[in-house]
Amino acid sequence: MTARHLTSRARVAAFVFAALTLSFTSACAAPLSDEIEATGVLEVVEVDLALLTSGRVSRVLVDEGDRVRAGDTLLILDVPTLNAELAQRRARIAAARAALDEATAGPLPAEIARAEAELAALTADAERAASDARRITPLAQQDFASAQQLETFEATARTAAARRDVAAAQLTLLRDGTRVERLAAARAEVQSANAALAALEATARDLALVAPTAGRVVARSAEPGEILPVGTRAIVIAETRRQRVRIFVGQDVVPLLAIGDSVTALLDGYPDRPFRGVIASIATRAEYTPRVALTEAERADLLFAVRVEFRDDTEFLKAGLPITVRIRAAVPAVRVAPATP
Repeated sequence: MTARHLTSRARVAAFVFAALTLSFTSACAAPLSDEIEATGVLEVVEVDLALLTSGRVSRVLVDEGDRVRAGDTLLILDVPTLNAELAQRRARIAAARAALDEATAGPLPAEIARAEAELAALTADAERAASDARRITPLAQQDFASAQQLETFEATARTAAARRDVAAAQLTLLRDGTRVERLAAARAEVQSANAALAALEATARDLALVAPTAGRVVARSAEPGEILPVGTRAIVIAETRRQRVRIFVGQDVVPLLAIGDSVTALLDGYPDRPFRGVIASIATRAEYTPRVALTEAERADLLFAVRVEFRDDTEFLKAGLPITVRIRAAVPAVRVAPATP
């Protein structure tokens, strides 16, 4: 091959390289807008409502397929002894409060006066018994009284003195007022009684099963007359106006997405009826073989799960339907540095 032919081929190669470089630089100089498309299966959030207390089912106010609002009563239990227990615990609170009021107020003047009168009477009895014992002592020493009689008088004197001392101690306590420890014990008794009543009232509220969210009843496993234990799943509510789908996107697309971005979705049989949704979450870890990977190339790539949520008040979207999600993501511009000559 001659030098002339080599020169011609070099010129052609240089032209092609320059054209490709210009084309690549033009394409990367401005941002692109690309549409991502992925398919998933619709899901709905189901709420299992279980019983927090045991009892007999009195009434079931909903059936499968019924729409409910948040706060609606769905089921009512019956506990025959509940009202009696409530009355008993309220009476305990009343007694505890009365005892606390008495301890706080302290003794009445009339109580102190009565204690003083009792002490005076017992003191007189003790002095009389002691005097009788003193008089009989010399008689017993001269054998004018038996030893048994002396022991009887002395025992009577000791008993009278003990009663006097007890009365004196009680009077001292009354005059000193209620002790701090007794007041603390009375307050604790009131708190304990209130807590017991609050617990029973909470149980009474749990006898009514209330819908925590709006939705549609999809399962009912309780019937009137049944006795159900704690934790039994009685009703299942599906939030049919809130749907979600999980799709998978490639690693080159994840940086372009953000939570809150709007998306458009289509059902297979309704291409002319788009549904609007938002990106609710983006996985932070890649998956190699997601469940919805359609081709071998997709299974080989690193994919990230993206959850999209829809709000459909018409309930047109149903759980289990395949849906195609389209996300329009802006591809950032990439500038190529010029080659060094």
